[in-house]
Amino acid sequence: MTASHFSQELSVAAALAREAGALLLAHLRAGFTVEHKTSADDPVTVADREASALIMAALAAAFPDDGLLSEEETDDRARLNHDRVWIVDPIDGTKEYSTGLPDYCVSIGLAVGGQPVLGVVYAPETDELFTGVVGQGAFLNGQPVAAPSRGPDWRIAVSDTEHSRELHATPLSGMKPSGSIALKLARIAAAQADATFTMSPRSEWDIAAGHALLRAAGGDLTRRDGRAITYNQPRPHVEQGLIGGQPQATAWLAEQLRALHLPTAHLSVQAHEPAWAALNPADRAALQGHPGVNLRHADGHLLALLVVNPDTRQVQRAEGDAFHLDRLTRDVTRALGTVAPVTAQP
Repeated sequence: MTASHFSQELSVAAALAREAGALLLAHLRAGFTVEHKTSADDPVTVADREASALIMAALAAAFPDDGLLSEEETDDRARLNHDRVWIVDPIDGTKEYSTGLPDYCVSIGLAVGGQPVLGVVYAPETDELFTGVVGQGAFLNGQPVAAPSRGPDWRIAVSDTEHSRELHATPLSGMKPSGSIALKLARIAAAQADATFTMSPRSEWDIAAGHALLRAAGGDLTRRDGRAITYNQPRPHVEQGLIGGQPQATAWLAEQLRALHLPTAHLSVQAHEPAWAALNPADRAALQGHPGVNLRHADGHLLALLVVNPDTRQVQRAEGDAFHLDRLTRDVTRALGTVAPVTAQP
């Protein structure tokens, strides 16, 4: 892999990220109405849609043979026939953007053969442009990023929502809450933080560009159970929480998460996946092959179970601790849309 392979792609993506960032700042000055998709935690604005349209049209013109995926566009399944796919989030951190906080960004990633190879993340409020290609290094405003920390005082970037709801009561050292996960990953690549994790699932557009930046800087991002993430999937959502960063920091963090029994959701669990072992033997037998088994667990200890028919979104079973069941229901709702209450038994 040489610079000539992706120089045009990087140049186009960087220019588009800056152009979209200028559009977002213009909307902030003019004002806009905030709508919501599934809940107050899932806002969308006219700026999201206009920035997405700008980026997608330009990428399609520049690279007509590539597939495209954006959070704010109808999913064109033709992307599944492409080896190269651009994965875009026009505003990662819309909640922060819509409430006047600076922690949001434009995220443009390129996956080749399911692997994130190029990432551009632009933070308009601070005018920080993070760029990188795997095998060629990561850069901040055109300068090579700093070397990663050697510890042992690791800086752990966490979700501000997850921190306010439950992580604040957890004795995990070094936590730094913030909004956009794409920006978290970019800042880890630039040695401004060391590692991150989530309890809730994320979508491909949230993480593709940041994941590429991490890989370009010598780090990585995986599912919480350690399995790799492959992009351009038919359903573009990573079904469980994530962990990633620089290798030493990530190894330390993984051990801390196990010791503290910090939970993660796992949606659409299948029998071959590690989380399946959290079910009791009777449920493993009864739910074998069911496409809508959703768990919240901590190292194999089941905290909540939500079984949903993914076609009708009808809840068939809802069990477990009330707090964890509420968190799991929120995660399932973001993935599927509003689910119907459990059907009463005659």
